[in-house]
Amino acid sequence: MDKIRQKYLQKWLNNQQKSIKKQLNLNIIFASISSIILVIQTYCLATLLHNLIIEGKPREQLIIYFIGLILCFTLRAIILYIREKIGFKCGQKLRNIIRQQIFDKIHLVGPATINNKPAGSWATIMLEQVENLHNFYARYIPQQSLSAITPIVILIVIFPLNWAAGLILLLTAPLIPLFMILVGMAAADSNQKNMNILARLSGQFLDRLKGLETLRLFNKTEEQTIHIEETTEDYRETTMDVLKMAFLSSAVLEFFTSISIALMAVYFGFSYLGELNFGTYNTSLTLFVGFFCLILAPEFYQPLRDLGTYYHDRAAGIGAADAIVDFLETDYLTSQSQQNDQVTQSEMENSVVPPIEIIAQDLVILSPQGKALTKPLNFRLSAKTHTALVGQSGAGKTSIINTLLGFLAYKGSLTINNIELNTLNLAQWRKQIAWVGQNPLLLEATVRENLLLGDIQATEQEITTALEQSQASEFINKIGLETKIKEGNIGLSVGQAQRLAVARALLRQGNLLLLDEPTASLDAQSENLVLAALQQISQSQTTLMITHRIEDLKQCDNILVMREGEIIQQGHFDQLKNEGFFAELLAQRQQDIN
Repeated sequence: MDKIRQKYLQKWLNNQQKSIKKQLNLNIIFASISSIILVIQTYCLATLLHNLIIEGKPREQLIIYFIGLILCFTLRAIILYIREKIGFKCGQKLRNIIRQQIFDKIHLVGPATINNKPAGSWATIMLEQVENLHNFYARYIPQQSLSAITPIVILIVIFPLNWAAGLILLLTAPLIPLFMILVGMAAADSNQKNMNILARLSGQFLDRLKGLETLRLFNKTEEQTIHIEETTEDYRETTMDVLKMAFLSSAVLEFFTSISIALMAVYFGFSYLGELNFGTYNTSLTLFVGFFCLILAPEFYQPLRDLGTYYHDRAAGIGAADAIVDFLETDYLTSQSQQNDQVTQSEMENSVVPPIEIIAQDLVILSPQGKALTKPLNFRLSAKTHTALVGQSGAGKTSIINTLLGFLAYKGSLTINNIELNTLNLAQWRKQIAWVGQNPLLLEATVRENLLLGDIQATEQEITTALEQSQASEFINKIGLETKIKEGNIGLSVGQAQRLAVARALLRQGNLLLLDEPTASLDAQSENLVLAALQQISQSQTTLMITHRIEDLKQCDNILVMREGEIIQQGHFDQLKNEGFFAELLAQRQQDIN
């Protein structure tokens, strides 16, 4: 990672502090108070030692200093506890804010973009990398201020007593931050490399775990195990590099600190022996001054040493922020990326009402990166009609669905009741849509709870009707609505899960029904019954269905035939069955069946 990128990420991390500025300032105030108490505590301790050793005063006369010493210890412990609590709250709040930013961006770009990366990579960004920002805000940021405040307070009280001791501290202090900067440059690179390997490892492991059955069938488990072992070894090596940098920086900081404190001890030792006679402002050097300066010397360097320790957290934060910022600031094209004038919710409710008619004119669908996915498309989905979209895989059928859902940008015109889609409020528009995808997601909940995702207000009669229309009542009557569906739809066949998804879409009662292979996993009998139900439903709403089973499309009002991103035929089944590419698809389908 180059220096310019590091500086930019550091600036981005600092800009996120605005929401926790009050807590950070409060933390710094408590730290400043703790520094003042430290000076008072040292004064009490040095006074006690001077009076007991040199003056020989009885302990009874020094009781106030003992009480002051205990009180200072107690107050500093309480303040440290409060500062730790404040720091944790700061880190927690910032993590929640940044995670929300990531969620909002994921919601904006949609599944068309999210599917470009493995699920494990997104999990790493949301969990591991955001978590690595915690110590940056909880410890490093407050320590930056404390590393300046505490040394200044100590220098202010030491210089009037002994300018030589103050000068030693002042001259040796820059060595620590200088080395921190040198180490930090390498540490940030190591952390970024570590995060990248972790993201790749997470994605690979999750993908292999999900495809374990396929790997076993093709006898590839051993090969993939070796591959994961190699990636794990890479992650181990980069982790050790990061730890090596952390331990090296700590060791060198301790070395410079020890040298500096030893230098001051040598100065006072030779001064007491009468070998050195400077730094005392022409006054006698008392035991109080020596103890006071020597006790504060480690405390002078301690904030800088802590900052050096937390500098590793800064490096980890910059490494983690790299992937987060890259995602948040990448300009993915969405359906509303280039639109400023949006239809308000009230305008939409008055305009986009059933029946819904969709017209595309010279529609070119764009990928999130701005690449054209289709050629110019022209079609009309008339209100309350059932339209089928057929073609070979990769023809662009799912891209049309994703565009209607608002997940992909486009050029040209795509109007909903004469209103451009990219000017609509997507949240309100999606309320008009019921959708069933190729691989329906059922939550780890009861059958009833999954169905009510379609309409939380649905009655028992409406649930029963939807189950009957989707041909799901057959098995639901046996297992019951309160049966809990396990993760990954365990306990249900693929066809049963598909029929539940269709029932959920029917409950939604959307004015536009989008179906992406809704009968792909059904047997012939169930498929015919579901298609008949969908045909009946389309009489009250507009329906667009993607399917490969083109032999059963006689009941559709219109068929759009796609090839290589272009609609090459349109019409009714009887018009298309004996001509062009549709006839070829139909013949190929019959051959596959036979």
